Amino acid sequence: MFILSYINHKNIKKEKILEFRAEITKTGSPEVIEFREFTKTPPGPGEVLIRHQAIGVNYIDVYYRNGLYPQATLPGKLGHEAAGFVEEIGQGVKNLKTGDRVAYVSAAPGAYSTSRILPANLVVKIPKELDFEIAAAMMLKGMTVSYLFKRTANLQSFHSVLFHAAAGGTGLIAMQWARILGVEIIGTIGSEEKRSLAQDHGATHTINYARENFVEKTREITNGKGVDVVFDSVGATTFYQSLQSLKKYGLLVSYGNASGKISAFDLGLLNGHLFIARPTLWSYIATREELEVTFGELLQMVLLKKIRIPVHNKGSLREVADIHKQLEERRTTGCSILTP
Repeated sequence: MFILSYINHKNIKKEKILEFRAEITKTGSPEVIEFREFTKTPPGPGEVLIRHQAIGVNYIDVYYRNGLYPQATLPGKLGHEAAGFVEEIGQGVKNLKTGDRVAYVSAAPGAYSTSRILPANLVVKIPKELDFEIAAAMMLKGMTVSYLFKRTANLQSFHSVLFHAAAGGTGLIAMQWARILGVEIIGTIGSEEKRSLAQDHGATHTINYARENFVEKTREITNGKGVDVVFDSVGATTFYQSLQSLKKYGLLVSYGNASGKISAFDLGLLNGHLFIARPTLWSYIATREELEVTFGELLQMVLLKKIRIPVHNKGSLREVADIHKQLEERRTTGCSILTP
C-alpha cells in the first residue's frame, strides 16, 4: 500500500508524494540496502521537516552500511547530507520558514529519504543561485576541506602537501582550494584517466599509486625532504607510508578509513618529531556558530566561482546500491548525488 503525503508551498505544485527511505537490517555489501515506506509525521518543537530535492553520497555512508561504523540499533538509516525545501516547521523555530531553500549535513544518518525531520539548528539556508544538486554535494566534502586546510593544518602558501584520493569529490575540491592558497599539492590517483582531472583542478603533481610508490615519488618531487602535511582518508593501506612521506615536524591528518581502520601503532614511529591528528567534521561544526562560519567560507568560494563542486555521478535514490558499488570499486570521480 502506498503511503502518501502532500506538499504545498510557493515553489512546488501540490502533488502526491510517496514517502520512502533506504534502510539496512544487517550490515554488509550494497545489496543489504532496502527501501521502506513510512508515514510522514509533523516536526516537534525546534524541528523542521525538509522535502529533499537532492541527496549527497559520501564514503562515510559505506562505513555505516558495511558495519565499520556500527549503528546503535537496526534497522539503521543511511546518508548524512541533503538539500531541499522546508515543508513544515515545529514550535519555536525562528530562523526558518515554510518554503525556505535549505541544506544540511548531520552526524546522524537518515538523508537517504524523500523527506526528513531535523533540528532546525543543523539546517542552513541556501540562496536561489545555488542549485540543489550542488548544495547537496558540497556540504560534507566542502566543509571537510575547509576545516582540514584552515583549522586542522592552517595551511600557508609555503607548505607542501600530499593529498590522497585527489580525483574524488573531496579531493577535487581540495585541489582547487590548495591552488587558491598557493600551496604545492601532490595528489594521489588510482588510474591514468584520473591524472588530468586532478591536475585540471589544481594538483601541482600527481602520483598514480597503482603504478608508482608514492613515498619514493613524494621524496623525489620534494628533493628528498618530504611534505609538511599528508591528508589521508584511505586509512589502513596508506597510513605507514603516509608517515614516511613527511618531512621533519610534519603532520599526518588521518580523516577517513576507506581501506579499513588503522590498528594500534607504536608511537615511536613518530620519530620524536612528527605529529598526527584524527579530526572529524562533526567536531568542527558542533555549535551553530562553528557551522555558520565553516559553511559561510565554503558558500562564498562557490558563489564567487572560485571553487566548482564537481558533481559527476547522478542517480535516483532507488539506485543507491549501484552508486555504493562504484564508490567501493574506485570507479567514481568527483561527487555523487541522488534524487528522491
